[in-house]
Amino acid sequence: MQNLYTSGDYLKKNPTWHADESSWKAKYILQIMRRNNIAPKTICDVGCGAGEVLRLLRESMDTDCLFWGYDISPQAFELSQRRANERLHFKLADIRQEDDSHFDLILLMDVIEHLEDYFSFLREIRPKSPYKILQIPLDISVRDVFLNNLIRFRGDYGHLHYFTKDLAIQMLQDAGFEVIDYLYTWPATPLQFLWKEKKRNPRLLLRKLVLVIGRKILTAPKQVFFAFHKDLAVRMLGGWRLLVLVK
Repeated sequence: MQNLYTSGDYLKKNPTWHADESSWKAKYILQIMRRNNIAPKTICDVGCGAGEVLRLLRESMDTDCLFWGYDISPQAFELSQRRANERLHFKLADIRQEDDSHFDLILLMDVIEHLEDYFSFLREIRPKSPYKILQIPLDISVRDVFLNNLIRFRGDYGHLHYFTKDLAIQMLQDAGFEVIDYLYTWPATPLQFLWKEKKRNPRLLLRKLVLVIGRKILTAPKQVFFAFHKDLAVRMLGGWRLLVLVK
């Protein structure tokens, strides 16, 4: 499966490398840090993709905070280079092979579901930071199982493992982490991001616009259900992800 990310096949299926999701991801990361009084001076995003999450965090945090992004994909690394500067650095490398790397906070945003052996991976990176924030797609829901979406998640996004909230939390505890806090996240691609992308890929822009507008219309009932009972809405209707702070 690693060849999916290094061969260029993943980029063909996902031309922006999910950079359009970065604004809402950064918003939730800042939220969970603030409500737990965490103010890191060094942040590393493992599997950083195009690096847009780190760029947005850099804009929102103190100027003495430094950022590093790691990815094993040459295509993702190339995309990230346009965002690099004196406070934001990117490496084409497997962080597990970086013996001297240590950070205040490590981000793993939509990563572990792609890994064949995520237990070994989590244990190997555990000494590299006191805190980690993970985002994990909650692919197992009544809706997604009924519609047979799990096989689509595997083909389009390379998901090898599927989680509910309780499975994700238990998995992290089994890997030796203490769960400090968690919250549900909801994808909310801003239309202004898509407008910025219009010159790069007009056809992709049109497809994304249709998906985003359609999603906003169709998910209104989901949000109403979620307001009344979060856990039940997530288990029944799907689409949410889980952001977890661990140490």
